[in-house]
Amino acid sequence: MINNNPIGLFDSGIGGTSIWKEIHQLLPFENTIYLADSKNAPYGEKTKEQIIDLSFKNTEFLLQQNCKLIVVACNTATTNAIKELRAHFKVPFIGIEPAIKPAALHSKTQKIGILATKGTLNSSLFAKNVEQFHTIQIIEQIGYGLVELIESGQIESEKMNTLLKEYLTPMIKSDIDYLVLGCSHYPYLVPQIKKILPNHITIIDSGEAVARQTKKILEDLVGFRDAHGSQHVFYTNSNPSVLETILGNTYPVLSKDF
Repeated sequence: MINNNPIGLFDSGIGGTSIWKEIHQLLPFENTIYLADSKNAPYGEKTKEQIIDLSFKNTEFLLQQNCKLIVVACNTATTNAIKELRAHFKVPFIGIEPAIKPAALHSKTQKIGILATKGTLNSSLFAKNVEQFHTIQIIEQIGYGLVELIESGQIESEKMNTLLKEYLTPMIKSDIDYLVLGCSHYPYLVPQIKKILPNHITIIDSGEAVARQTKKILEDLVGFRDAHGSQHVFYTNSNPSVLETILGNTYPVLSKDF
């Protein structure tokens, strides 16, 4: 099956580019359109109704660009809005959820940590996923302030390092052996996190799994692009410089008020 329309992705800012990179690496010939709703970041501090409303607006924009598949590259939007998105729109959706399952299955200490937004940790979908692993102790930590620092280009700042130490130290003392990053922004913090965590703690996120699922949906339902030389367009409703830096100044970033 051939389908040359682009894959659409949206997130509450630049964080979902960590998911985009995994998808692009696995599917290099697919065109993509990425929507960064940085103006409304972080979604994790908003109500469920607000998150659903923003997710609908993002989806409608991507559908106007003829996207054949939409990746909700945001844990908070997935856990709070993907059910409503799938009920309202006909296009296939792929969500991103914290990778609790692989961490729980491989943990030797039976203790795992999860760093995520308030909106993700308080969602009913997250609670449902956690219920499956009642023999595992899950130490949850809301990453207050992390998304804001990433969005303002302060990834390597002293303030970021201070917050990460505050959030991770109790997990280390609790003897976790896996740290689940439950926000698509957080993979950009891995270098700093590795400096804080002992070597035996494995960091895990959902990017690779989302890329594999995207490929499967294209194969089973939507169709692959049949040409070489892909095109990638990035939109933001905030200062484009941070997104441009994250992308290595390789792709065009268009400012759009939405």
